[in-house]
Amino acid sequence: MTTSQYNLKVQKRVAVVSFILFAVKMFAWYVTGSVAILTDALESIVNVLAAFIGVFSLFVSAKPKDADHPYGHGKVEFITAAIEGTLILVAGFFIIYEAVDSILKPTAIIKLDWGIVLVAATALVNYVLGSICLRTGKKNNSLALISSGKHLHSDTYTTIGIVLGLVVLYFTKIWWIDCAIAILFSFILIYTGYKIIRSSVAGIMDEADEDLLNNLVLSLNENRTENWIDLHNLRIIKYGPTLHLDCHLTVPWYFNVIEAHQEVDNLAALVKNKYGESVELFVHSDACMENSCKICYKQNCAVRQFAFSEKIEWNIHNISKNKRHSTKS
Repeated sequence: MTTSQYNLKVQKRVAVVSFILFAVKMFAWYVTGSVAILTDALESIVNVLAAFIGVFSLFVSAKPKDADHPYGHGKVEFITAAIEGTLILVAGFFIIYEAVDSILKPTAIIKLDWGIVLVAATALVNYVLGSICLRTGKKNNSLALISSGKHLHSDTYTTIGIVLGLVVLYFTKIWWIDCAIAILFSFILIYTGYKIIRSSVAGIMDEADEDLLNNLVLSLNENRTENWIDLHNLRIIKYGPTLHLDCHLTVPWYFNVIEAHQEVDNLAALVKNKYGESVELFVHSDACMENSCKICYKQNCAVRQFAFSEKIEWNIHNISKNKRHSTKS
């Protein structure tokens, strides 16, 4: 099973479970008449829609490359994540509207103990499901699964807050607490929706992922060989679960084509060992020049023109520059 197929399998399970949890919450609202439970159920509608949108997203992104999409179809994940974030925002504002309306037009709440038990159970399932989505999404670089996981976790926190508030309501009989809970936790949804939209826009605009770059550069520094004199023009673009990485690697000028290609293969093996087969790596090899000697720590070099001066530690700033032989970090 490929990475994309596995991601799709996980998302399908999310869609089915989300629908079941939505049905449970709607039943809890029907039994109790609590507006806080209703708002949690309404938020679950977004879960269901987002889950099925995620299935569509991963189905499309799993399609192989073709003449019209030479880099694959992974960008669709950013679009569907933006839709999901928008739905969460709308749900947050709608919950505020419903809560205010309930304050103005109060209704009786009954069988609150049953409602608390049912909603608490959905929170537990949501958290476990969200953790699975986040773990799988981060492992396979799937924004669709990551956004689903974050959404399910935010739903869990909202539900926990609602359950705690309902417990207080159960013992105090202060009925306006029901509406206050709904308003308070709607802001969590609004913030989560904003964060998901922000991430999707960053992906569409190919914004640099500094965390990913830092992680990669750290690994390159730790495993650097003396034949890797310099590395520059490093760029990473995400297309769904696939990472497209290209860079320029400076090697000794006297290496023949086979030797230079071997260093490129070593670099590619290092990256793929860390990120898996979902990485497409394109490396251009450069030949060193005289002033490269100052930053080259290769031992027993018969053609060295200048004494070694300093080893440049790679970082996300100097490794992404369009340069070849600079001695400045």
